[in-house]
Amino acid sequence: MSLPYLIIDFDSTFITVETLDILCEMVYDGRPEKESILAEIDRITRLGMEGRISLRESLHQRIGILKAHRSHIAALTERLQLHITPSIERNRSFFIEHPQQVYIVSNGFKECILPIAASFGMTPDHVIANEFQFDEQGYITGVVSDNPLSENKGKAIVTDALQLQGKVVAIGDGITDYEIRQQGAAHVFYAFVENVSRPAIIERADKVAPNFDEILYDLSLKASLSYPKNRIQVLLLENVHPVAVDHFRREGYEVIALKEALNEDELCERIKSVSILGIRSKTQVSEKVLQQAGKLMAIGTFCIGTNQIDLNACTDRGIAVFNAPYSNTRSVVELALGEMIMLLRRTFEKSSKLHDGIWDKKADHSVEIRGKKLGIVGYGNIGSQLSVLAEALGMQVYFYDIIDKQALGNARKCHTLDELLSTVDIVSLHVDGREENTRMIHAERISKMKPGVIFLNLARGHLVDMKAFHRALTGGHIRGAAVDVFPYEPKSNDEIFQSELQHLPNVILTPHIGGSTEEAQENIGHFVPGKLIQYINTGSTYGSVNLPEIQLPEFGTAHRIMHIHENVKGILAQINQVLAEHNINIAGQYLKTNDHIGYVITDIESDHPKELETVLKNIPNTIRFRILY
Repeated sequence: MSLPYLIIDFDSTFITVETLDILCEMVYDGRPEKESILAEIDRITRLGMEGRISLRESLHQRIGILKAHRSHIAALTERLQLHITPSIERNRSFFIEHPQQVYIVSNGFKECILPIAASFGMTPDHVIANEFQFDEQGYITGVVSDNPLSENKGKAIVTDALQLQGKVVAIGDGITDYEIRQQGAAHVFYAFVENVSRPAIIERADKVAPNFDEILYDLSLKASLSYPKNRIQVLLLENVHPVAVDHFRREGYEVIALKEALNEDELCERIKSVSILGIRSKTQVSEKVLQQAGKLMAIGTFCIGTNQIDLNACTDRGIAVFNAPYSNTRSVVELALGEMIMLLRRTFEKSSKLHDGIWDKKADHSVEIRGKKLGIVGYGNIGSQLSVLAEALGMQVYFYDIIDKQALGNARKCHTLDELLSTVDIVSLHVDGREENTRMIHAERISKMKPGVIFLNLARGHLVDMKAFHRALTGGHIRGAAVDVFPYEPKSNDEIFQSELQHLPNVILTPHIGGSTEEAQENIGHFVPGKLIQYINTGSTYGSVNLPEIQLPEFGTAHRIMHIHENVKGILAQINQVLAEHNINIAGQYLKTNDHIGYVITDIESDHPKELETVLKNIPNTIRFRILY
């Protein structure tokens, strides 16, 4: 099948901005009339784009206002290079591979367009645009008058003059782009709305394109993905950082971001059209939810833990799960150390009294953190970093972990939890939320703690028997506590919080904010979307908590076949036999397995017949199959 010719507009289509708007910003930068001039240029631009004034009149009026000079053009071009439309940039390889099929036909200015088009592999004869006219002093006075592109229907005239043999597709955001189709110089007109949406143009269009991915997919052309990104829906819950939302939107995904968590029934309803799910600690992804998740490819937890997800059910369905094991570590550690100091110094009790007018200046029961014995339960990323910083403050560090861990610095490993609890002055929990850890701190274990112990739980609420904990606090066995997590937590800031620990003067309560610093949430907002996008775009599972980890190279122009299957013998041989029977050459292949599943990535050099996908999907024990381009 021969490729169609694409006639693409430049301003607000190939780039996100209008050239004359940027030129105006440069010319009038720092001058008080800048905003009013910009507003007037925008008004005239819209009138021209909507066909309410002639193109020549629009150009003449805007250039007359500008009073720009030839010396501005080089800097203007550099500025425009920074405003390439995201979906155009994502598909740069398409332009480089098919330079003869693409023309930029613009009412804009060739002086600025040529360098940008060249960076996409396009030759000067495939850029058709207006050219500036200058006076003797080098000021821009207008455009070359004998160019059809300075007139209405000029794009149709120059496109028709190309005498292209085959299907011609016009792509743009304005009336002059539609005129190419209206005058019969193109077979199809796509209203391009990624940057600007004009109702008057949309109603005239054959099709509406939210981005360039959609156009390539609709025309069955080779794209950077086998499925347009705007059809991939991302659901982000629990008020994840805005940088994550921006990250997904820049990739072209449809993003729905909610501040609150969803209960099981609500998530069952929402998940049906979702391809990527992002959650924090409150949302539970159960087997029941996953039964409704027919399109779900990946889940990201914007936190450390993944116990809120049924990982086995995800694995059985080939759904990749990623988390953020390091991004908020420092934030949790700093809060833990700060709360230890506050509790040892009885700072909150003193503060409350002072708010009530009571001046209680005495040192009784107010002690330094230096020299105290800290017991860390769980020596993972957070526990081990807490160990290092606590020792730097002069503490003696003890730790207990069910996994054999290398001690850092002078930390001492305890062989049992009871040994640790009976030894230390301060206990800090940093274990995960797996079910078997429920109420691991119960009445008997609390009784083994030293009288007057300080206790911190910044891990999970269900780790502690709250009734026994309350008795120990009110009875004085536990001198003070800091609690950041609770067996039940409100789903949003609008819900009332209730706990038996409220109004106890020796307890610091915080609303699950251990990792909630601006730095941590922004780091997570970058890290987790990066892993999810890499998986969707390339198939890389590096960092996944449930699928075999494969870190993949870029695959260039090859087709990438992703095959997730039950870990049984002979799957790789069957895949290769299918490819051989279809006379397909393998450019690269990667296999990794775990106890339950296998993951095969195969890069093939040639296009493939449609039936190949059906055959590969039907290999026995296949869980999930996907092709990337």
